[in-house]
Amino acid sequence: MKKIIIAALLLTGYGIAVEVGKVPPKVVLSGKEGAKVDGSVWQSDTLKGKVHILFYVDPDERKKNDALSQALKKRHFDRNKFASVAVINLAATWMPNIVLESLLKKKQKQFPDTVYVKDRQKVLVKKWQLADDNSDIIIFDKAGRVIYKKFGKLSKAEITKVLELIEKHL
Repeated sequence: MKKIIIAALLLTGYGIAVEVGKVPPKVVLSGKEGAKVDGSVWQSDTLKGKVHILFYVDPDERKKNDALSQALKKRHFDRNKFASVAVINLAATWMPNIVLESLLKKKQKQFPDTVYVKDRQKVLVKKWQLADDNSDIIIFDKAGRVIYKKFGKLSKAEITKVLELIEKHL
């Protein structure tokens, strides 16, 4: 029965929730669905080999987890062992995509170690059941398993926990 329900959900376009301890289903963003800022395809299975932090952000909520971003910058984690990805939920805002894409190109130049990705059709909301119109944080271990997830603003204690978790898994 469980397999039938999962199959039905997949066929209707709904995905499987990202779960701590598991590798989420593969997601590909290309063409009309989205892509990296440079236009190349982005695939979630690249979230392996290093500890990755993924920010999935509604542009209207982009400052919600600035404290975490600043804390990460201060830590200077070894980029051979740690990577960051910012996926921007373009469908979650009133702002025109042309303006957002221009801003993202500037961000990519300013922060070349972060991979910036555009999600034009809420693909990760649908496939991974991420929170829409929010600022979501997901951390992956070197094997691509989710080791932490939070939808919304992190508290100071949660930021400390995130930093310790990243350090532990490097």
